[in-house]
Amino acid sequence: MSKAKVILLRAPGTNCDTETVFAFEQAGSAVNTVHINELIYKNQRLTDYRIMVIPGGFTYGDDIAAGKVLANELKVRLGDDVRHFIEDGGLILGICNGFQVLVKAGFLPNLQGTELQELTLAPNDSGRFECRWVYLAVNTKSPCVFTKGIEIMYLPVAHGEGKLVCPADLLPHLNIVVRYADETGNTEVGYPWNPNNSVNSIAGICDQSGRIFALMPHPERHIRRTQHPRWTSLADVDQGNCFPIFRNAVQWVEEL
Repeated sequence: MSKAKVILLRAPGTNCDTETVFAFEQAGSAVNTVHINELIYKNQRLTDYRIMVIPGGFTYGDDIAAGKVLANELKVRLGDDVRHFIEDGGLILGICNGFQVLVKAGFLPNLQGTELQELTLAPNDSGRFECRWVYLAVNTKSPCVFTKGIEIMYLPVAHGEGKLVCPADLLPHLNIVVRYADETGNTEVGYPWNPNNSVNSIAGICDQSGRIFALMPHPERHIRRTQHPRWTSLADVDQGNCFPIFRNAVQWVEEL
């Protein structure tokens, strides 16, 4: 069986690509790191891959707004390619800046099928960059391919614009995948458990198919026991509790 092929997009300011490549390789995939211009100038083809990843960072310095410039490139210069990739059953994962990009490009949540931006990720209520470990409670009823079999995760956040804001009438229609929580899984918590005061403690969402998933925290930073801040007390644990995100994606592709 050939390995699942993953394309990891880079642009000026991407800074979480190495960790994300490692996570997918540990899950058994073949990963190719590709600069966005390689797709724009047709030196690489999105159709050669089954999983597309937009990792964290500060692409193009987050000029205008976080992720906005890369979002415009995806939508205007690669829109048809991305649409065909989605229509052909590809998986897309956006992490932190990748979440901002997918939302501002209109590929997520895309509830109306119009690719208009329907929500945003605004500056944190604290007015500062939030960098700490948080708990996420997983919505086990979500159609999300990436989170099957996961109930709770512990992982870092590192962002200045992560507060999910959307119209009240849109909120009931969102496919919410993960919410900020405390260590018991309670999502009715405020700061600092919810580091940005995101509405309904939302940390990540997916599209209606469950194949496009994005979240603000960084699952690639907790795929091994030794990445946990208290790893010495976890001697009976081999993998970080975010590793299934990557394994689920690879297995889903391999089983097609």
